[in-house]
Amino acid sequence: MFLPSSVKIFLASQPADMRKSHHGLSSLVRQHFSEPLISGHLFVFHNKRKNRTKILFYDRGGTVVYYKMLERGRFKFPETSDRKGPIQLNSAQLNALLAGFDFSQLKDQRLWLPYAG
Repeated sequence: MFLPSSVKIFLASQPADMRKSHHGLSSLVRQHFSEPLISGHLFVFHNKRKNRTKILFYDRGGTVVYYKMLERGRFKFPETSDRKGPIQLNSAQLNALLAGFDFSQLKDQRLWLPYAG
């Protein structure tokens, strides 16, 4: 999944009820996130067992829910037990998360930026 750098990705720090659909997840976004749903950003939720995840976003006049359930194993989310607010991810981290990589083993690479002086 390639996303422009203007799109932010927010991971909920607390588990959500995966029975919620568009309206229920939209309500969670209003309650727990500082960005509005229509901002175009992605809002990522997971269940207690961490074997299901839903991503909610707004796209051209409607909300979209992306849902992934693992048949075996669990997603390796970053540790969020002591956090109250959402965690911001980048698109590489989200892709790694959805592909099943252990989030704690990922390292951020320093990107080279040209000298602007």
